[in-house]
Amino acid sequence: MNRCGLLLLACGVALAATSAHAQSGSAWVLAIHGGAGGVPKDLPASEVAAIRDALHRALDAGGQVLASGGSSLDAVQSAVRVMENSGVLNAGRGAVLNHEGVAELDAALMDGASRKAGAVAALRHVANPIDLARQVMDRSRHVLLVGEGAEQFAREQGIAMMRESYFVTERRRRELQRALEAEKKPAAQSGLSWSPAGTVGAVALDTHGGLAAATSTGGLTNKHFGRVGDSPIIGAGTYAEDGVCAVSATGVGEVFIRYTAAAQVCARVKYAKESLETAAAGVIQELKAAGGDGGMIALDASGRVAMPFSSAAMLRGQVSSNHPAEVVVQTVLDVIP
Repeated sequence: MNRCGLLLLACGVALAATSAHAQSGSAWVLAIHGGAGGVPKDLPASEVAAIRDALHRALDAGGQVLASGGSSLDAVQSAVRVMENSGVLNAGRGAVLNHEGVAELDAALMDGASRKAGAVAALRHVANPIDLARQVMDRSRHVLLVGEGAEQFAREQGIAMMRESYFVTERRRRELQRALEAEKKPAAQSGLSWSPAGTVGAVALDTHGGLAAATSTGGLTNKHFGRVGDSPIIGAGTYAEDGVCAVSATGVGEVFIRYTAAAQVCARVKYAKESLETAAAGVIQELKAAGGDGGMIALDASGRVAMPFSSAAMLRGQVSSNHPAEVVVQTVLDVIP
């Protein structure tokens, strides 16, 4: 890794450490992320405001569940659903587009108490993939359903199906066109300094001590048809275990899968007796060294939050019974002119 890369990683981890609160006395805690990489500088102020508003509304939705004594699983599902509906984050409506100009969506959630999980991938017509993932968990004997099989299951469960055009926004069309144009040029001349990507996710600790995690994404702009990243892979992008921790990740999915990133954090906490902050930062450093920029939100059984990242920025927020809602939205880098 070059010196610049090390400096960027150090800054990211430092920012995460200073923004995370020790929540050991909290009755409940919720943390969310809106994806690694930050927001491009040339995005209109109105869209940046919409992103910030979506994160606040996600915290409010999940926080209301927890404040009323609801489960961590319901809270993370509620928070992620808001972000999927926002139209300005890379999940649900407003997700990035694949090479064919279609949004293909992945999602997963996991209950730390039962260790049950549900996941879906390569969806094209389900408005809220996180809701279908919950149905897979609760109403099937499977963990992961993909593509046409997952959508058939959605219809069997009475989930409304949407046209592919519902998911496509003008911003994502522009990003795909820029990526396609850059693809035709030599890498050194493409000017592709910012790659539209990202993911949304949530982790929660409820008043009963239950942990849960949820993640949803459209993946990478200009990805190959059928590509699936880490978000719906239990142990890679999403993981929760009561008494240990809950994790939702965002970044270069292929590397996060190979290193089982989310489960590695919990394993370090459980077996190596590392603090949550040390465990999460250590995994992010390992992924960075392997070429996997990104970040994660992690929450332990005492309510401590860690939000390390090695990318230029990470959209994130948190709220608890002891602290008001906080959101961080950073604008970084210019997209292709």
